[in-house]
Amino acid sequence: MRILKKSFLILVLPLVAFAAAHKFYISVTNITYSEKVKALQITTRIFIDDFDKLLEERYGITAQLATEQESDRASDYIEKYVRAKFTVRINGKDAQFRFLGKKYDNDLLICYLEVPKVVFSDIKSIEIQNELLMDIFEEQQNIVHFKLNDQRKSFILVRENNKGVLNL
Repeated sequence: MRILKKSFLILVLPLVAFAAAHKFYISVTNITYSEKVKALQITTRIFIDDFDKLLEERYGITAQLATEQESDRASDYIEKYVRAKFTVRINGKDAQFRFLGKKYDNDLLICYLEVPKVVFSDIKSIEIQNELLMDIFEEQQNIVHFKLNDQRKSFILVRENNKGVLNL
């Protein structure tokens, strides 16, 4: 019985240790077009703890996102960082987006962006460059889903390939 317990520990312990040490770094961005408001609507979901770590390392602030002690400056720094690391190009030209705000859902930070005054029939291509969290997490993957009328396409963006283009 004692040998069985030791054997079990020898086999299981490395698996548990590996699982605890390995973490996935991922964000998911959804891009749709609203005919009603004539705008590209963008929603990005990022793990709160990863973004907290980023704000600490990059800007030196202890944001404590999604807590009662959240920094008064957290929203400003989130917007500043998103603007620095996320770009939209329509038909090869930079498109300015509005940062509409953020909310928390369980362990996720959800950021809402919008590119206003877009006429869908004029769009030939949309390029997204998403480098969110790639500057602190080497393994970061940013998934981008386009859902525009009958066009659906997804990209997995990594450090070496951080752009996705949807041609319409």
